[in-house]
Amino acid sequence: ILNTIADWDGRIIVAAVASNIVRIQQIFDAAEKTGRRIVLTGHDVENIVRTAIQLKKLHLVSEKLLVKPKDIAKYEDHELIILETGRMGEPLNGLRKMAIGRHRYVEIKDGDLVYIVTTPSISKEAVVARVENLVYKAGGVVQSIAKKLRVSGHGSSRDLQLMMNIMKPKYLFPVQGEYRQLEAHAKAATEIGMYPENIIIVKRGDVMSFEDGDFVHNGAVPSGDVMIDGNAIGDVGNIVLRDRKILSEDGIFIVAITVNRREKKIISKTKVNTRGFVYVKKSKDILRESSELVNATVENYFTKDSFDWTELKTAVRDDLTKFLFEQTKRRPAILPVIMEVK
Repeated sequence: ILNTIADWDGRIIVAAVASNIVRIQQIFDAAEKTGRRIVLTGHDVENIVRTAIQLKKLHLVSEKLLVKPKDIAKYEDHELIILETGRMGEPLNGLRKMAIGRHRYVEIKDGDLVYIVTTPSISKEAVVARVENLVYKAGGVVQSIAKKLRVSGHGSSRDLQLMMNIMKPKYLFPVQGEYRQLEAHAKAATEIGMYPENIIIVKRGDVMSFEDGDFVHNGAVPSGDVMIDGNAIGDVGNIVLRDRKILSEDGIFIVAITVNRREKKIISKTKVNTRGFVYVKKSKDILRESSELVNATVENYFTKDSFDWTELKTAVRDDLTKFLFEQTKRRPAILPVIMEVK
């Protein structure tokens, strides 16, 4: 860390986890030795740093080492280290805002070094890659601490066992993580003597009540994703979502035809319109054949003794779906509009 900071002439933005006091101390020490000031960009990291200093877990040579974010413009780039931890100890979102010019205090520019000294979780590798691309587009450079120096921010099984030995809990509720990780947490607890019946892995929404000294499963509450659609909350049905997915991928195919049910005749020319399906000028043959197919389907339906509007529309939709898929390998939403005149 010291060598990287000492070798860079411009501004340095350090991405770290706020709760990693040892890493923050290393950054403070490097700032002191290189004559730089440190900017704490968020309330979370500021509160953690202040608390760590009070508890003497973090050593600060002088308060002058810290600079308020609003005073960044008073210093030259080579005098600053900007410490970004983001909310809940997650610096990536803060870096993204800096890269696209939406951060309250900092905007990444030419000559900036973004120094990542934390280990992103495996599930966020794609997010890290996107953020790095944004940093480079903004003119910055990204460096990461050597992999051999990285350490996970999550406690190991030994760390968890140490915590349980200190706390001596009667019950354990493993939370956060995939199910296999919850099971591993439970196994670590049984290895140090916890009773398996006192280790409870709950599902999302489960309600647990503490009654007469014991935990009791007390039903469940609705949980999961809540869809927000305009002013409506939670009432977006699966059919609506399916239709929107189809529209977004394959577009819509609208066919309109006017018939006389009593005389069993087609009155007007079948009209076809599409949106997001095919480019009309280059697909005239498909549209013409679709129109002819609809006419044939309707005329064939007129040969039946009974007549049902829903049944006729279904027949038109089914025939068109099959034809269009054979021609284009796509399945647009098909909207038959059948009007009646007398």
